Amino acid sequence: MASVKNCNLPDDLFYNVENNVWARKEADGTVTVGMTAYACALAGEVVAYTPKKVGRTVDVNKSCATVESGKWVGPVKTPVAGDVVAINDAVAAKPGTINKEPYGEGWLVKLKPSNWDAESGALVTGGAVAAAFEAKMNADGFAGC
Repeated sequence: MASVKNCNLPDDLFYNVENNVWARKEADGTVTVGMTAYACALAGEVVAYTPKKVGRTVDVNKSCATVESGKWVGPVKTPVAGDVVAINDAVAAKPGTINKEPYGEGWLVKLKPSNWDAESGALVTGGAVAAAFEAKMNADGFAGC
């Protein structure tokens, strides 16, 4: 696992660095989407989570959920297009889970991807994750998680 400025970034995930989101291809072909630890640090404690409804189609770089913290309300932009097949009811009941476990229990939506093979190629993964996020954090003047 990569760690940049005390933000954990598992290198087995696929990241849209610009939007601070991750995707994980599951064994059943679905894609789980969530916020990075960096996004959680920027937002602060998440107090509300409003996902798109199951069955809704979302385009790449468009909102799959809205999150609200004490200092920010905004969209979580999906790194790949697809149909929402599941939302995280546990996070709806306890939104702070996003901050505590952004890569585990704090996931936001699961999608049936429209074109994973083409769209995942634009995402950062593996050894390139740390350098990509370090450059973004430095450009943003981010002190650390």
